[in-house]
Amino acid sequence: MIKFLDVCKTYANGTKALKGVTFTVNDGEFVFIVGPSGSGKSTIVKLLCGEVRPTSGRVTLGDYDDVGNLPDRYIPYLRREIGVVFQDFRLIADKTVYENVAFVMRAIGARGKAIQKRVPYILELVGISHKADRYPDELSGGEQQRVAIARALVNNPEIILADEPTGNLDPDLSLELMTLLSEINNRGTTVLVVTHEDELVNTFKKRVIAIEEGIVVSDRKGGYYGKGDGRV
Repeated sequence: MIKFLDVCKTYANGTKALKGVTFTVNDGEFVFIVGPSGSGKSTIVKLLCGEVRPTSGRVTLGDYDDVGNLPDRYIPYLRREIGVVFQDFRLIADKTVYENVAFVMRAIGARGKAIQKRVPYILELVGISHKADRYPDELSGGEQQRVAIARALVNNPEIILADEPTGNLDPDLSLELMTLLSEINNRGTTVLVVTHEDELVNTFKKRVIAIEEGIVVSDRKGGYYGKGDGRV
């Protein structure tokens, strides 16, 4: 479960990014967080990853009841609970698709046999197994994002956090990737997608939390994202 309870975040330069944000994402939900640039979406991502701490309020993620007060030494363990997918893919250029995904498992101490079993399964799941021996620069943008999703999934996280995952993709590929995330959610993984693409959001009848100027202005199940719902 993800829970924000009256969360405020003011940065050192005085920017008030969040102003009393409260919402809960239950296990197994698929939720879009939407809003214009500067609305506070990126701060929510940073808070969930332990990259920044709330000025006030409480952030809960899974078994971590108060992420804001979590000692630094526990942050790497917190991040293992989340598979993060970024807009810019962040693949390692000199490693193959297989090696990029295996690297994430090695980082947490997985052994060879476990890697050899898990990585091919995940590559098959996201539809990229036929490119296992290719390097990132040999892939299309959509294929690179599939590798990024595979990497986020490989350690079997409870939550997938996708931060503008379709920002560098054309509309057809964006729809394809969002469909893949929906299928992953159907397998039981909680999926939280941060985006500003209203047309894409409206294609999927999921819960939509809209943020504007650091405040939740709308929270609808199967909702429509449009004018007056966190959009300028």
